[in-house]
Amino acid sequence: MDLAELQRQIRATYGAQDAERGVDGTFAWFIEEVGELSRAIRREGHDERVVEFSDVLAWLVTLADLCEVDLAAAAQRYAAGCPKCSATPCGCAAADPSRP
Repeated sequence: MDLAELQRQIRATYGAQDAERGVDGTFAWFIEEVGELSRAIRREGHDERVVEFSDVLAWLVTLADLCEVDLAAAAQRYAAGCPKCSATPCGCAAADPSRP
């Protein structure tokens, strides 16, 4: 499944309740899921990490949809490598040693 398909599926599955909850409520759920992902990365096994990554992705897709952002189009920003230096791998750190 690509990003456009995922965004359509999430909209079809949850769109009405997402619209009712709104951006602020959805953002709060997204942050909660990021916290669960953090715990899974630090304390859980691979299977739980997969679940939490999928939950974070679903909530991110929901937020994008509510904000009328096409995630497939947004992902194109990285299609040629780093969006700042256009290199793969990124050469920004080499150009600016203070950058992580």
